[in-house]
Amino acid sequence: MSNGAETRIKRSQIKILTAAEEVFLRNGFVGTNMDAVAEHAGVSKQTVYARFKSKEALFIQVVEQMTGGAAHDIGEDVEDDFEGTSVEDFLTNAAIDQLSIVMTPRLMRLRRMVIGEVERFPELGKSLYENGPQRSIRRFVKAIAHYSRLGELRETDPYTAATHFNWLVMGGPTNVAMLLGDTAIPSEQDLTKHARESVEIFLAAFREAERALS
Repeated sequence: MSNGAETRIKRSQIKILTAAEEVFLRNGFVGTNMDAVAEHAGVSKQTVYARFKSKEALFIQVVEQMTGGAAHDIGEDVEDDFEGTSVEDFLTNAAIDQLSIVMTPRLMRLRRMVIGEVERFPELGKSLYENGPQRSIRRFVKAIAHYSRLGELRETDPYTAATHFNWLVMGGPTNVAMLLGDTAIPSEQDLTKHARESVEIFLAAFREAERALS
């Protein structure tokens, strides 16, 4: 296959995935058909089936692309440089970044859609979990282990501490938005305030006693 043909196929796939994301998020899996995706993408239904063999395959690809993209935006696929950054500054910045990227109508709709289809597509729930909470927790594990070695945090199990911190940051805002809808997503100012308060609570529990009292 020539480079030109490969490029055309790639462009076609991107166009279809972009259109499919919008249609799936608007209509859900059951309410979406390949005709609607083809029309929205401006291609034939035959082209959609040539690139993605079934609606199920297309749905899986859309979800995996969205979850992987969010993880990339947060920076969870790169190594953090902790040098010269205090534990408070690192956790605060990481929490604000995570909230600002995850707490959007697009990703909340994705989460609702995947939860609604988890019995039909259990692998999607796993993909969302692995590319979402688990990647965040693994990132915090590295940070907590680093700052524990420096003595800025007391010795503890890094995974347990990272899990506590992740859900301290994400639990409240996510549940509100999931149950009450997009209009309940907190403002940027409120998310920043929540991130700072979450770090304060976490450090009150996990900072070395003499540092906490100083």
